[in-house]
Amino acid sequence: MNFSPCLVVPVYNHPATVGTTVARLADYAVPIYLVDDGSDGATQTALRDAAASCTLVRLIRIEQNQGKGAAVMRGMRDAYAAGHTHALQIDVDGQHDAADVALFFERGRRNPEAVICGRPIFDASVPRARFYGRYLTHFWVWVETLSFDIGDSMCGFRLYPLAATCALIDAVAIPQRMNFDSEIVVRLHWRGLSVENIPTRVTYPADSVSHFDMLRDNLRITATHTRLTLGMLLRLPLLLARKIQHAAGGSSSHWSKLRELGTRLGIQSVFICYRVLGDRMARLMLYPIVTYYFVTRARARGASRAYLQQLANFSAGRPPTWRDSYRHMYAFAESGLDKFIAWIGCFDPARAEFPERAEFERLIARGKGAVIVGSHLGNLEMTRALAVGGHAATVNAVIYTDHAIRFNGLLQQANADFGVNLIQVSAFGPDTAIQLREKIERGELLVIVGDRTPPAESGRICYADFLGRPAPFAQGPFILASLLECPVYLFFCLRDGARYRVYLEHFAERIELPRQERAARLQDYVQRYAQRLESYCVKAPEQWFNFYDFWRVEAQGKT
Repeated sequence: MNFSPCLVVPVYNHPATVGTTVARLADYAVPIYLVDDGSDGATQTALRDAAASCTLVRLIRIEQNQGKGAAVMRGMRDAYAAGHTHALQIDVDGQHDAADVALFFERGRRNPEAVICGRPIFDASVPRARFYGRYLTHFWVWVETLSFDIGDSMCGFRLYPLAATCALIDAVAIPQRMNFDSEIVVRLHWRGLSVENIPTRVTYPADSVSHFDMLRDNLRITATHTRLTLGMLLRLPLLLARKIQHAAGGSSSHWSKLRELGTRLGIQSVFICYRVLGDRMARLMLYPIVTYYFVTRARARGASRAYLQQLANFSAGRPPTWRDSYRHMYAFAESGLDKFIAWIGCFDPARAEFPERAEFERLIARGKGAVIVGSHLGNLEMTRALAVGGHAATVNAVIYTDHAIRFNGLLQQANADFGVNLIQVSAFGPDTAIQLREKIERGELLVIVGDRTPPAESGRICYADFLGRPAPFAQGPFILASLLECPVYLFFCLRDGARYRVYLEHFAERIELPRQERAARLQDYVQRYAQRLESYCVKAPEQWFNFYDFWRVEAQGKT
């Protein structure tokens, strides 16, 4: 599909920011549709000046103010008529980060049929009433779509595929004011368009002018959600059939292609509940969320059951029931809440036992870094929180996909002193080692999980005996450690009732892979890791959170 984007900027009485916004957007060399929604004289002058100074500007004038939605829809219709395939809506008041425009365009180019929505990361400037108040709208959007697909239904930073969007606005009366953003994305979702969410920073400038009318716009939003909820009920058979079809669809060949279990907003709502209502209510709130995922995520539910069955076979335990899988998913949700509690500084250190802390402190005192191989068993993020408790060491989390970036972005938003650098890689080799060697030489730690195979590491896996069956493990952590010539430790953090226990094991002072013995040595290191992971899985059977078919036959074959 041809990708021809443009920018649509609704404008109403913002004379001070028009020129700055156009200057920032002009760097992207695409047409900028400035839609004047009946602005005052000062704003009209600023718009004319912007159009005169930038040949990319297409100035559209609506004589009488009709509302933000009307301005955006007018701009999209004109852009579509001019031959554009996509329109990126962005506000003129400076709240949206223009540097992220390239991210929206790149995501739209990769998935041209999707609606690409901004998911705000707010700084301290956001009014608290607005921050918490938006979750009422989010809740109703989740109900109206029977999903958590829409990360934020109120953000006006959004890339629309114009063919589908213009067909919708020509067929349905979409609200023209502040309720526009929520209704149009819900209706596009109803029409089967996928929604992708991009984290983007949102600020509220001190001199920002808001046109939100507290009484009238809240009444409009209430009427919108009443109408949309009724519309959901009328479409309920179709929406349920679509969800069942999606849940029963063909299995993905690799874990990285699966959607992560849980969503930012589902987790964030629990975090807000914790802050406002306390620990007990937050844990109670987990039950309906886990129930939703247990019912709708057949693939994850099946993977949980398969893992628990394999564990039962290995340890001669009883066959698992659906209740065991439910407890497995609940343990995962609870671990996420505990991560949040730890990062905001509310975790009681007395709840954690770290018998090997002296060993850890000796490692830090040496001033030489190390590779720490963890897993999806227990609570690795919480282990990092405990490890950096005194800012004794810098921790770098080496990750394969943006799943962890999305979740850790929440933790960073909750605590500015997050303390963990995220490094995303697709494969391990000399280039990666060069990137990371300086960190090791500065005495920093590299944390990486060893129980997932990287999506782009073609063939670089080993099959090891794990819980009684051969399973694929990545060679990458051990190849990386050999290139860095640094010590390797294993790190696990397991929940025991209301307490946690941290386990630190010295794995190797140095990983050596001589050329003639490379394959055999790698196999040995991977098997040793798999055996230690296996022993901890037996110790804490419901705390291994790899919700995909771990024992599947890899397309690459065995090494």
